Amino acid sequence: MSAASTPSPHSPPGARPATTGRGRPPKLDQARTVEVALALLDEVGLDALTMRRLAEAMDVRAGALYRYFATKHELLTAMAEVLLADCLDRPLRSPEWSERVAELARRMRTALLGYRDGARVYAGTHATGAHTLGFADALIGVLREAGFTADDAGRAALTIVHFTLGHTLEEQAARQGADAGPADPARLRAAVTPGQYPHLATALPVLTSTDFTAHFEFGLGLLLQGLRAPGPGTAPPGTGG
Repeated sequence: MSAASTPSPHSPPGARPATTGRGRPPKLDQARTVEVALALLDEVGLDALTMRRLAEAMDVRAGALYRYFATKHELLTAMAEVLLADCLDRPLRSPEWSERVAELARRMRTALLGYRDGARVYAGTHATGAHTLGFADALIGVLREAGFTADDAGRAALTIVHFTLGHTLEEQAARQGADAGPADPARLRAAVTPGQYPHLATALPVLTSTDFTAHFEFGLGLLLQGLRAPGPGTAPPGTGG
């Protein structure tokens, strides 16, 4: 198989290679459109990913894309679905519910970090494909098996997903815009003087740290600690209450 016809490692299930063996572009379809859009996302970023630019990359007229995606938001929703494709590709390792929840959160973060602006693509979309629904079902299933009510499991799952998404949004923004963005650590250090902001100054080593995994694990640990603590008049998870 030629290099030109080798599918991308990030290709969605059923996606076609970028070209045929004779170098002709394959027939336009939904899976290939998403595949090329994700490759273009890695190349130019979300802000520069337009339907016109995508059509140029696929060597088709822009109007042809609208047969599959009426708006860019619909395209982003399909892309978001593919982002989570590998989150359930292997069994969860730990028998302990909180570790299983943590592993799912880590897998989601890894999936979003796998593409440039991956968290921005996922944010605000509401995909109903097998990857997205399967991930949500697995997360809620772990919580239900631990003893959470259906309502509490749903809210806990939303909290975990929102934390993971929000953290990854900030992480990718910091990684991609550290040279000139407002979150530049050097600018923060220059603005925070011990005399005016004594408490903030003591926390600067952490606040300016780029160890995003440590930040993520700390926040995730706090969430799980809160989920383990029973509320007034309730039984802790795992007791069958």
